[in-house]
Amino acid sequence: MIAVPDRPAYLRIADTLRDRIRDGGYPPGSRLPTIAQLRAAHGVSEIVVRQAIALLRGEGLVETRRGGGTVVRARPRVRRVAMDRYRAVARVPAGPAAGPPTTTFTHDQRIGWDEYRLDRRFARTRADPELAGLFELPVGTELLRRRFVFYAREEPQQISVNYLPWDLVGGTPVADPDREPWPGGTLAQLSYLGHPPTRVEEAVRARMPTPEETETLRMAAGVPVVAITRRMLSGPQVMEVCRDIVIPADRVVLDYAIDL
Repeated sequence: MIAVPDRPAYLRIADTLRDRIRDGGYPPGSRLPTIAQLRAAHGVSEIVVRQAIALLRGEGLVETRRGGGTVVRARPRVRRVAMDRYRAVARVPAGPAAGPPTTTFTHDQRIGWDEYRLDRRFARTRADPELAGLFELPVGTELLRRRFVFYAREEPQQISVNYLPWDLVGGTPVADPDREPWPGGTLAQLSYLGHPPTRVEEAVRARMPTPEETETLRMAAGVPVVAITRRMLSGPQVMEVCRDIVIPADRVVLDYAIDL
């Protein structure tokens, strides 16, 4: 019989701490034992303990604070995002019959309009080959690029970069960043322009965040993001491309339902 070597000490220590975190033995905000305490408890060197802590930090379970030791990260509130959110927002009536303003983001977050904030940056650009393919337009077509950072209760939750054909939005209120946030979001804007969306397509993938995304969304090390590429169509015509909607993966569950 072939002997199976013991797991390295740093992995065994990480397993023990991880189990205690997950079963509530170390609740969010609590400190882990000090390096000296872990060394004594497990009979290992400081380097081994630091390897175990680094592993947990890379998994997004703990964070090390200067002068404050190693602390269990608070678990972010997870929101469920379903495709029918587009239908729910599209059905909100306009005019005097309309209720409080809403968008797909406020619907997902279950927040009021006064709890919603949107940072935005607009620029004119031209379609690269990938965008041209998504729009089904020639390379070099002029587009409006809009980068948004979405906040719920002053916490950054999502980044999106979307594009609209300049010949559709140029000179309209949709191209004015001072008009944001716009009740109803992009759905309402396209309807305002006379092209109400009839179809929404999304492609979802996971990846590691860029340094800018990590900083903007205040993410812990080791947490991936969900990146959603979206197209909104009105009839056969692609009216909007979002490349991408970026959400920390530990803050979202994507729900999809198919009627058969």
